[in-house]
Amino acid sequence: MAASVLPGIESTTNHIPSSTLHTGVDFKVIRRSGGLSAFDASKISVAITKAFIAVEGTGATSSRRIHDLVEEMTGQIVEALSGRTDQSRALHIEDIQDQVELALMRSGEHKVARAYVLYRAERAQLRKTAAIAAPSAPGITVRHADGTTSPLDETRLRREVQMACAGLDGVSAEAVMAEVRRNLYDGVLEHEVGLAQTLAARTLIEQEPNYAFVSARLLINILREEALAFMLPGEVRRMRESVAIDYKTYFPAYLNKAIELELVDKELRTFDLEKITAALLPERDGNFQLLGLQTLYDRYFLHHDGIRFELPQAFFMRVAMGLAVREIDREARAIEFYDLISKFDFMCSTPTLFNAGTLRPQLSSCFLTTIDDDLAGIFKAIKDNALLSKYAGGLGNDWSGVRGLGSHIKGTNGQSQGVVPFLKVANDTAIAVNQGGKRKGAVCGYLETWHIDVEEFLDLRKNTGDDRRRTHDMNTANWVPDLFMKRVELDGSWTLFSPDEVPDLHDLYGRAFADKYVEYEAKAARGEMRVSRTVRAVELWRRMLTMIFETGHPWITFKDPCNLRSPQQHAGVVHSSNLCTEITLNTSSREIAVCNLGSVNLANHMTDTGLDHAHVARTVKTAMRMLDNVIDINFYTVPEARASNLRHRPVGLGVMGHQDALYKLRIPFASDAAVRFADESMERVSYEAISASVDLAEERGKYPSFEGSLWSKGILPIDSISILEDNRELPVRVDRSSTLDWDGLRERVKTSGMRNSNTLAIAPTATISNICGVTQSIEPTYQNLFVKSNMSGDFTVVNASLVNDLKRLDLWDEVMISDLKYFDGSVGTIDRVPEEMKRLYATSFEVDATWLIQAAACRQKWIDQAQSLNLYIDQPSGKKLDGLYREAWHAGLKTTYYLRSRSATHVEKSTMNRTDGKLNAVAVATPLPAKGAVCDMSDPGCEACQ
Repeated sequence: MAASVLPGIESTTNHIPSSTLHTGVDFKVIRRSGGLSAFDASKISVAITKAFIAVEGTGATSSRRIHDLVEEMTGQIVEALSGRTDQSRALHIEDIQDQVELALMRSGEHKVARAYVLYRAERAQLRKTAAIAAPSAPGITVRHADGTTSPLDETRLRREVQMACAGLDGVSAEAVMAEVRRNLYDGVLEHEVGLAQTLAARTLIEQEPNYAFVSARLLINILREEALAFMLPGEVRRMRESVAIDYKTYFPAYLNKAIELELVDKELRTFDLEKITAALLPERDGNFQLLGLQTLYDRYFLHHDGIRFELPQAFFMRVAMGLAVREIDREARAIEFYDLISKFDFMCSTPTLFNAGTLRPQLSSCFLTTIDDDLAGIFKAIKDNALLSKYAGGLGNDWSGVRGLGSHIKGTNGQSQGVVPFLKVANDTAIAVNQGGKRKGAVCGYLETWHIDVEEFLDLRKNTGDDRRRTHDMNTANWVPDLFMKRVELDGSWTLFSPDEVPDLHDLYGRAFADKYVEYEAKAARGEMRVSRTVRAVELWRRMLTMIFETGHPWITFKDPCNLRSPQQHAGVVHSSNLCTEITLNTSSREIAVCNLGSVNLANHMTDTGLDHAHVARTVKTAMRMLDNVIDINFYTVPEARASNLRHRPVGLGVMGHQDALYKLRIPFASDAAVRFADESMERVSYEAISASVDLAEERGKYPSFEGSLWSKGILPIDSISILEDNRELPVRVDRSSTLDWDGLRERVKTSGMRNSNTLAIAPTATISNICGVTQSIEPTYQNLFVKSNMSGDFTVVNASLVNDLKRLDLWDEVMISDLKYFDGSVGTIDRVPEEMKRLYATSFEVDATWLIQAAACRQKWIDQAQSLNLYIDQPSGKKLDGLYREAWHAGLKTTYYLRSRSATHVEKSTMNRTDGKLNAVAVATPLPAKGAVCDMSDPGCEACQ
């Protein structure tokens, strides 16, 4: 039966028995007329029944299956609505209809749901056409904070919407206004009027990605009014009539208020504010998309008693001034830094954005620690974790030196309980210290594969077993030596030890580790070890792979490449990576490694033919200066971190927007051309980063531990592959060709030195890529249409590049949107889409993970640290996982990050027109295994570095 006969909620009558009615819900419903009515659950039952009748005929009413299904779905919908709204608030009629569609899809009734969504689309188009010519709804009044009321000023609303839509293709002010009217009701609160505008544009994002810019611009209006009402109440009315805020008036007032509230360092007031304010560019507010701006509003902007009074361009300038505070020409450098971050060419990491220019500028991203094998050392490390986490640092802890279960304790003549109980304390500390309420504390514990407790370590994230020996919130990672991988490939044995009996294994790597390990194995075979156990290497390997599939942990990282390719071999040992597996720095009881991160937005550096080399050089030169400044300005909570950071001065420049760059070049992710682009783009960034560090060394001096480093010997990252290969006595499977003048740069490095011991590391950029509106890090597109959930709520994410291509082919319509939702954001099975576009817009689970490894291997040859490399695998098997991680090792990768897997049969879908906002359902693939196994882009572990 045609979809046009399907009912909406408000058109139904009462054909359902009273058994389907649900009580206990007492919120109001906003009707399309703007009026309010009481919620009536029976209308939901009637709507669902009529939907079945429309598709299956009148016989549906006599079906016991459909009767029970209707009752069950009605209960689910009422429960969902009750959990999604404060019952003192009104809920719109279409929010209820959204839940009907979701319930139909979850029940597997896809034909009914599809017909229903098409019916709603038809009705919405009719209402939109009628609304364009209709005057505003009569009788709508606005309630002000003081209790007075006034008529709704629709002229002002329309003007603001038109301004927000200006210059954007594919958007309609009238369409937004129609949605605004739908969300207003008589007696609406004043602050809800602006929110209604933002939400109105937000609901249209899935139809046209440019509405993400419209919604952000409307949100800017709310921010301006909130900030000015707090600081300059007399400016609010004038601002409403103005296109842009007067920063000459606002910025000094903002700075004075922030200093008065002890939120900003008073040193910033000593800048030449006339020069600073003249450089501010409020028009750049228009570059935000909703997800990025809402994230900044919720978590980054300065606030007092919940009132945000820091506007976006003031935020960027505060960060820039905070990073330029020790420069000679502070104003010029601050303006240079501001220009770079405000146009999204480069973005500092989250701790830098949080804290630059504040009284406690803890600007570094992550900290790596080594835990000593005694109670004082263990609990000092846990205290250090708390202090470092307090100001937004992500943590990587090396636990390999702590004695294992059953080992002897000389002081008490007892036996050790091993590493696990202390890991539990570290887990709970990370949760207790939640980074000032801005995000959860996050830590990753590392353990070497020869440790006697490694099998218990593998089980830490399981949901079964003794909960006292589980760490449900802490990330874990295996620190795997090459010798273990060789034993796996030879199907040999592997011996586990307690580190108190093999203390030198912790600090050895490469051949030296292998030789000493064999000696200890012989001692164990002679019975000369108190605690040891021999296992079959391949069985332990399989268990490692099983756990990473089932729980998502421990991640697999490789000890020997991290050490053998480290420029700082002369100064210590790399004992672990960090929270996101991209940092590889030396640690000891005397030094806590610190890394200072930021990322270049590749998408902003593209031309039609490739990377803009001159633009990259300018960006990297300024970015490296900003990162180097972090080291000197930084607020250090523990002395070991300060000592390490000042001695070695490591930074980690990374990239984001890699997938966007491939779209601009029309290159599919799964292709040789994409691997070449990964190689050449990283070579360019690496060359410019090393060159910029040499420039800084010439200006400011070499880092103190330079002499004896690989840099001092003219050994660059590309050259260190040979060191790894010689130690392994196996080829590293990566092409070592290059295109730039590396010989000339080698000479500069040896002659002038380096300012920084390390220059490159690719972080996940989970949050800062949202701020810039680009794909994160080096990731393929997750889905072409999905709902992203994070601490700021639920946001519709649409692949704008795909939408623009579909528009050119006249394929972008309601049916395509519905199909994208049904097929989990994939165009691969949609017949209308050309094959070339299917390859170009293949999503993460459609790209064979071997392409990810090949591209990562090419990047790794240029990087002196590592990269956060997620591996995606559809319908995984033990054989696939085994092959994948062995390939990563053979390719010379230093680390891997999350394994993201899913099941083809476990998917939650939605066919709603408006899949956005906290009151609406989420349309995403539900990955398998459960939460622990998958980084779902809202996990705080992904955001801890950036």
